[in-house]
Amino acid sequence: MKISRSLWQVGFLTLTLILLTGSTPYLAEFSVKEYNSFHDVLHPLQHEALPAKDFQRIRSKGVELVKWGKAIVRVGVPKGTDQKHVEEFRRELRKFKSSLDKFAQHSRSGTDKQLEVSFSAVHDSFEMLAEMLPRKSSN
Repeated sequence: MKISRSLWQVGFLTLTLILLTGSTPYLAEFSVKEYNSFHDVLHPLQHEALPAKDFQRIRSKGVELVKWGKAIVRVGVPKGTDQKHVEEFRRELRKFKSSLDKFAQHSRSGTDKQLEVSFSAVHDSFEMLAEMLPRKSSN
């Protein structure tokens, strides 16, 4: 069986990344389960559907993405958040909710361009929140 050089390169890079970081690429595990559920829907849309301009796929997952996004909003500021970051977390949650609401509207009746912009805003806002989460305990 002959394997192409590019396939070997991808495999080598993936293995190197796993060995260097101790984890598989693109897998995230957050300290708050609602963030994991949201990310499970968001990630393939961001890294597969959006680059392919597959707006139908993004629309088809819109209800599910919004459901998990609302769960994040309901969590509010997670326990364990450093007190000096609580107000910033609240501000980012408000931005996230606003971008999520706009995405919900665009996934139902917006143009592809509106959907692309609002989806990207949700993604970026989620990334900001995820960066501020308390770190997952290694216990």
